[in-house]
Amino acid sequence: MMLLESLAIQRRVIWSLFLRELKTRFGKFRLGYIWALLEPLAQMALFFFIFGFVMHRLMPEISFLVFLTNGIFPWMLFSNIATRSVTAIEANRGLLSYRPVRPIDTLLSRVLLESLIILVTYAITLAGLALMGESFTLNRLLEVGLIFILIVLFSTGVGCFFMVLGEAFPESEKILPVLLRPLYFMSGVMFSPAIVPTEYRWLIDWNPMLHAMELLRHYEVPTYPLTPNISLNYLILSTVVVLTAGMILYKGREPAMMTS
Repeated sequence: MMLLESLAIQRRVIWSLFLRELKTRFGKFRLGYIWALLEPLAQMALFFFIFGFVMHRLMPEISFLVFLTNGIFPWMLFSNIATRSVTAIEANRGLLSYRPVRPIDTLLSRVLLESLIILVTYAITLAGLALMGESFTLNRLLEVGLIFILIVLFSTGVGCFFMVLGEAFPESEKILPVLLRPLYFMSGVMFSPAIVPTEYRWLIDWNPMLHAMELLRHYEVPTYPLTPNISLNYLILSTVVVLTAGMILYKGREPAMMTS
């Protein structure tokens, strides 16, 4: 009973923080929630304008718009959770004086918000692509859902590291986004790993986000081939390791974060 009561209290705390984050995130923008859709679409339009013709010739098995959709949205889900976790504690510092509120709740509320925003805009974008006549299938919707769950869990693990680092070194708020930029180009957002020479593919194969994006593309366009090293098992293992390590680090630092 005590465990159920604790979980119920935590659920209410996270929901309250979620509503607070929602208002903070969109309340000051005139476009409001529409901006959440315009941001990824603007990226897609830019990349399609610059690379569309070349990529269509390099990857005839898949529409470049579908390819980009399954790169930009997973990346935004990961990067938004990771970077916003840096300031999760500082933005809610005053609320930590309340006994039920713990530092992890501030992170989980942001994870919930970013996941909801990205998944809704992803679904809207897929619907728009279908109306445009782009070719893809959702016959493997369960696998697509699993990939997004793994991305969220993986991002939460990374977020735990960033939250602890951000609490100890506030300057990391400016440094960490810069460090993520090379990872953007190593995640296959704009290119298929198949165009990378085999002898150099190990430079990107270690990246779990590359595996997530390539699996999404393959599940939605079965004719899109997977390179030999892309593996769902590797993505699952990486997620478990990163999430476990992140939670262990958080638990070790939680008392200090509560009293600082």
